[in-house]
Amino acid sequence: MTLGTRKLGRQGLEVSAVGLGCMGMSQAYGPADEAESVATIHRALELGCTFLDTAEVYGPFVNEELIGRALEGRRDRAVIATKFGFRFENGEQVHGRMDSRPERIREVVEASLKRLRTDHIDLLYQHRIDPGVPVEDVAGAVGELVRQGKVRFFGLSEAGAANIRRAHATFPVSALQSEYSLWERNLEPQIIPLLRELGIGLVPFAPLGRGFLTGAVKRGEDYPPSDFRHHDPRYRGANFDANVKAARIVAEVAARHGARPGQIALAWLLAKGPDVVPIPGTKRRSYLEENVAAASIALDAADMARLDAALAPEQVAGERYGAAMMATVDR
Repeated sequence: MTLGTRKLGRQGLEVSAVGLGCMGMSQAYGPADEAESVATIHRALELGCTFLDTAEVYGPFVNEELIGRALEGRRDRAVIATKFGFRFENGEQVHGRMDSRPERIREVVEASLKRLRTDHIDLLYQHRIDPGVPVEDVAGAVGELVRQGKVRFFGLSEAGAANIRRAHATFPVSALQSEYSLWERNLEPQIIPLLRELGIGLVPFAPLGRGFLTGAVKRGEDYPPSDFRHHDPRYRGANFDANVKAARIVAEVAARHGARPGQIALAWLLAKGPDVVPIPGTKRRSYLEENVAAASIALDAADMARLDAALAPEQVAGERYGAAMMATVDR
């Protein structure tokens, strides 16, 4: 199958209905395999999965370079999203520190353009809200880059309602990227209604619960310390046991559809509205093909209700991040 497209925001950004999160090709989930990662990007383009997500902090920097190499001669077939907003010293991220000063944004975009081997970024996100810089200044700086043709559309990541509204009033926001999935529903009370009010698209990252919703997982303690899941509160101890029980319903719905559990998790997101575009991450062609095929699965109202109830917020055990990372989320 070839994927269809969806629109993010009212400014004309059209992307594939399912995107490809590229972070794991360079960090967080086991050793890198550049040859397979590049082959995965090429296969994604063949399948119509053309919305590629990266950030300067992934690596740092090397993920954008990987995408730049993979898209040589293919740039016109892809929609590239990247992000700015963290502080770096001596080429390393300073954890917990933000830097969204307008002059820094301009520097980041020039560096990202070089790494990506392109003359424009399709969607530029502020990776996290910087408490030291008014979001109006951020939106104004990105708006100027849009007017210069270096950026096409503006997005925010993990922003709270007040900052979304303030940014959008300064320069139109096309998309909010935030964690949203069957097992992370924090956007539903306030953020999703606001996005619909303002006409902003939603790009859920970690749509498979960092792999948990695929069913092919082990305890966090059994992953190496370099793997993000080793430290994930939901993967550890009693939380793991409780979450396995809750996720069992996903597998049961999958069996009814002759599908994989991860495909059901993606189909649930796609059914949440035509303005929702999940970006499951993978560095392997086989998983990419599974993820793309999820777009052909139609869940009925009974399926949706059963899944909503089984993985309601009170059924999921543990915070989605440790304290230090949660502190960077603007709510």
